[in-house]
Amino acid sequence: MDYTIIIKEIRNKLFLTQTELAEKLGVSLATVCRWEKGTFEPTMKVKRKIAELCKENNIDMKAEGI
Repeated sequence: MDYTIIIKEIRNKLFLTQTELAEKLGVSLATVCRWEKGTFEPTMKVKRKIAELCKENNIDMKAEGI
């Protein structure tokens, strides 16, 4: 999966800033910036949080083409 695209799509669909998403996932703003730039990829623990966030907000990552 391309987390660069996923992170941006989730933020856009939920109308969140990078700071707000970072708070929801328990990471720093710099971490979210690095994910969106493609410098780093989320850890498995954070990937689970992202999946749960999508589930809670009815975002289907596969159906959306993310």
